[in-house]
Amino acid sequence: MTAVTIECCPPLTRGPLSEQDAVDLAALLKAVADPVRLRLLSMIGSHEGGEACVCDLTDAFDLTAPTISHHLKVLRTAGLIDGERRGTWVYYRVIPETVARLGAIFTPLVEPEQA
Repeated sequence: MTAVTIECCPPLTRGPLSEQDAVDLAALLKAVADPVRLRLLSMIGSHEGGEACVCDLTDAFDLTAPTISHHLKVLRTAGLIDGERRGTWVYYRVIPETVARLGAIFTPLVEPEQA
């Protein structure tokens, strides 16, 4: 999987997606479609200080370290997280622009009317 770059993607309710936007968004959606990856993204994003050490993430799952590393690589390749090695550990942080673009596709054009 290659890193996804989404310049501008309108909400689905504003008009049909271009072929390239659909390809790019599908890669992002595929990256978060796995429950482990979705949890990892949530754990990293909500961690104190905005970043989490891989050592803080692995204990939350009944998975091997290589499996967690694979899931983190998928999120990183999709452009949803970034990481920095500090000594023997890697610290991950969410890339807000990518996550915001992902969420923006579901933003309705008009707020629903209140009853």
